[in-house]
Amino acid sequence: MQKEVALVGVPIDHNSSFLQGPALAPNRIREAIWRESTNMWSETGVDLSAAGVWTDAGDIQFGSMDRAAVSEAIRTHTKTLIGEGRRVLSLGGDHSVSYPLIDAHAQNYDGLNILHIDAHADLYEDFDDNPFSHASPFARLMETGRISRLLQLGIRTLNGHQREVAAKHGVEIIGMKDWDDATDIGFDGPVYMSIDLDGLDPAFAPGVSHHEPGGFSTRQVLNLIHNFKGALVGADIVELNPHRDINGMTAMVAARFAKEIIARLHKGA
Repeated sequence: MQKEVALVGVPIDHNSSFLQGPALAPNRIREAIWRESTNMWSETGVDLSAAGVWTDAGDIQFGSMDRAAVSEAIRTHTKTLIGEGRRVLSLGGDHSVSYPLIDAHAQNYDGLNILHIDAHADLYEDFDDNPFSHASPFARLMETGRISRLLQLGIRTLNGHQREVAAKHGVEIIGMKDWDDATDIGFDGPVYMSIDLDGLDPAFAPGVSHHEPGGFSTRQVLNLIHNFKGALVGADIVELNPHRDINGMTAMVAARFAKEIIARLHKGA
């Protein structure tokens, strides 16, 4: 069933543990989406310039930068957009934004599954005394009891603590060293996709705060966006750091992902 997609910026990075910069990312990705060097068609044949496919819903505005208040503002704003009958693609921001974004979807879609692409599992129960850290969103989500399944791909930084948390919550992890392009990825029920750009090898996405060599190629992630089995209902793209980008290269990668995700969300596939 076709639905309009709302593109929403979530310009925060105050939960980053290393570098600032991802708060600037939403506008950089928007600029790349509309760059004259490319066009507005998805690889799957959707004309993204056509009426009713998507709208830019702007950035979420925050009256307070208190961490709990920011998280609740993201959750409330997202639930409003879903309630209007739209599907939501969010542009971070650091990965902390995924906790309230996905929780809002889980409260609207029973049995929600998560497909998470990242170098990091982001499963710390508490990181630097900040429960809202960008290193902790998936621990927070699994604690809610509203997530049916969490599948993480491309992970290559697991430590002992995160292995324990993953086992505690039944998280499925396919580490990058074990990845096979022939792997069949499928879900029963609705799916939310969260893409941290450092899940890619830095050769393809240098504009991130945490360079972790040995990751996915751009083509591999596009293939995942196109081919995983399940009904995509929402997504986010996070952790672009324009301060570290080279000639806007990573922003263009994020824009390509955004176009393909918008096309799939619109079609309801």
